[in-house]
Amino acid sequence: MERKAIKCVVWDLDHTVWHGVLLEDETVTLRPEVVEIIKTLDQRGILQSIASKNEHTRAMEQLTEFGLADYFLYPQIHWNSKATMLAEIAKELNIALDTFAFVDDQPFEREEVNFSHADVLCIDAAELDGLLERAEMNPRFITDESKIRRQMYRSDLNRKQAERGFVGPQDEFLATLEMVLTIAPAEEEDLQRAEELTMRTNQLNTTGYTYSYDELDQFRRSDQHRLWVAGLDDKYGAYGKIGLALVECREEVWVIKLLLMSCRVMSRGVGSVLMNHIMRQAKEAGVRLVAEFKSNNRNRMMYVSYKFAGFREVEQQEDWVLFEHDLQQIPTDPQYVVLLTEREVEKERV
Repeated sequence: MERKAIKCVVWDLDHTVWHGVLLEDETVTLRPEVVEIIKTLDQRGILQSIASKNEHTRAMEQLTEFGLADYFLYPQIHWNSKATMLAEIAKELNIALDTFAFVDDQPFEREEVNFSHADVLCIDAAELDGLLERAEMNPRFITDESKIRRQMYRSDLNRKQAERGFVGPQDEFLATLEMVLTIAPAEEEDLQRAEELTMRTNQLNTTGYTYSYDELDQFRRSDQHRLWVAGLDDKYGAYGKIGLALVECREEVWVIKLLLMSCRVMSRGVGSVLMNHIMRQAKEAGVRLVAEFKSNNRNRMMYVSYKFAGFREVEQQEDWVLFEHDLQQIPTDPQYVVLLTEREVEKERV
């Protein structure tokens, strides 16, 4: 069976990232081939973390001394099981474990992870030759978001820390972020990221449909379709392009074929803003609005989002649902998000 693209590689430390055992040997030395792999994966937008049974402070000091500490997000360095460590990393990153790879020199550790998480790709640290050539380690495109994905996740870490320290209602915290959401028709330079979003996003995806660059380019050029891309910024920095909507525009009815948001913005409430934008556009065009939903066993939140926005089910076949909105009462956008549409962007340019 073809394996999904890897989104995160988790590394052991002793006899994996470096030669030697940190708590036993006087010195440990980096494996140069591992350093090359870490840096290359980072450039490709593949996230990385640590799962090591070690003393946390000492291990982080050693990684800092080697100049590698910044490459690893949510490192798990303690004495719990490696399976527990991977589960915690996946939770913090909010990505599925079936897109993880785990590199360790110990057969027991790899087997223990595979027993608990059968979908994780486990790799022997002694067999790294050819890892960078593996298909699942090579995204089809390296986008602008790919190159700064680690930095964007680090910004998310700062946001989470600020949120944990905030006392008050969620909406009040979100207002402190000063979020600006831009929604505009997709341009040619957006298509690589748009394809990447359809391939990578599972939880906040209404249908799970995936589209290639060429297919998306056809939709972008088509008079019968509208393809919108959403980007998000806040006071901590750019999230990049985080949303995509594909609407088939028939004479009397518009069909939302795909609506998705990056999992990184799951708790930001911006998905409803994109949905509201489509509703307003359909009402302005004087057409009915329906939306397709197809369950992929992970995207129930999007089903709930349609219901919460006032869509009602009009047809159902197994795991496929057709919704319709009467467009009589379109929800208002949350006050903590500033929306810039194509019109507002053009006004700013003028």
